[in-house]
Amino acid sequence: MAFKVLVAEDDLLTSKAIEHRLKMDGYEVFKAYNGKIATKILQENVIDIALVDIHMPYVGGFEVIKYIRETQKKTIPIAVVSRIDNHGTIMKAFELGADDYITKPFNAVDLSLRIKTLLLKKK
Repeated sequence: MAFKVLVAEDDLLTSKAIEHRLKMDGYEVFKAYNGKIATKILQENVIDIALVDIHMPYVGGFEVIKYIRETQKKTIPIAVVSRIDNHGTIMKAFELGADDYITKPFNAVDLSLRIKTLLLKKK
């Protein structure tokens, strides 16, 4: 059974790159181009890990992190994938409950390893 990964990313090229890598690694991918769709996917599916961008339309990444942590999904590992690399934003993400913070552009192999590490910690 494949792990289910939510990819909440509004940039189409980044989303496709992440999806391609995750599918190569054998994951089932659920894509959301904004935080509103991400929360709907979380309501309707059992997700094993979430990759969340900070800046998205309608509902941003911080709100998605809060939603995950405030619902029954407290054990879902969350990795932020964002171009924002300032200390304040990174700290806020961790304070809200993110488990990792990956700055774009990222190395696909590094992303893959970090996801595997987060899933191992979940067990």
